[in-house]
Amino acid sequence: MTTRHIAFDRLHNFRDLGGYRTAEGRTVRWGRLYRSDSLGKIDSPADLERLQALGIRTVIDLRYPWEIAAKGRVPDYDGLAYHNLSIEHRPYDQAEIDPELDPWRYLADRFAEVAEDGVKEIRQALDLITAAEEPLVFHCASGKDRTGLIAALVLTLLGVPEDDIAADFALTELATPHFIAEWHAAHPGRTLRWPGYGRAPETVIRLALADLTTRHGSVDAYLTHTLALDPTQIETLRAHLLTS
Repeated sequence: MTTRHIAFDRLHNFRDLGGYRTAEGRTVRWGRLYRSDSLGKIDSPADLERLQALGIRTVIDLRYPWEIAAKGRVPDYDGLAYHNLSIEHRPYDQAEIDPELDPWRYLADRFAEVAEDGVKEIRQALDLITAAEEPLVFHCASGKDRTGLIAALVLTLLGVPEDDIAADFALTELATPHFIAEWHAAHPGRTLRWPGYGRAPETVIRLALADLTTRHGSVDAYLTHTLALDPTQIETLRAHLLTS
């Protein structure tokens, strides 16, 4: 049986995007497209061997360059193509979000900013995913928000229903305790003010997709008009990532 969650010593949110059924009855291929928390956390030969064993040849790192400078990037190995595409342009500290704000509306608003500010980088990421003929992984820090948006857009392009897209997004909730523990370890003496830290309920991505529909007419219109993806590219993506 194919496993969605793949165990690593230091990664807590590495998973396969395969297995989802499309509205047309096709299935996303297993072992081709992965999403993850920061691969910069890989610090052991065992974890690097696990990554290489998946056959991954392309890594898309969605973090800011200053995050990479502070936290590191995936260790290099023969045959690996590494791309840093920072899709977010307005940094914020989730630990310091006002606890009185609606947390899911707040996060969805940040997704909307990324969708508008990061058009160039999002398009580049989708181009790389479309062109990849070998396994690829994309990630940010926690594999939650920036990674969650890219995953939702790719699954939309593949024809996966929104209910499954939302359920995939919410699987990050299984890693939330690890992210909270990592935050406390990295910030001794600080108080984690925001109760939504590390959370990824379905509501967030449903709001984000609804916002794209409100602004652009549909998520598909955002993809084909704002990002300017053409039918040929979408068919290539589907050919690579869907079963017949």
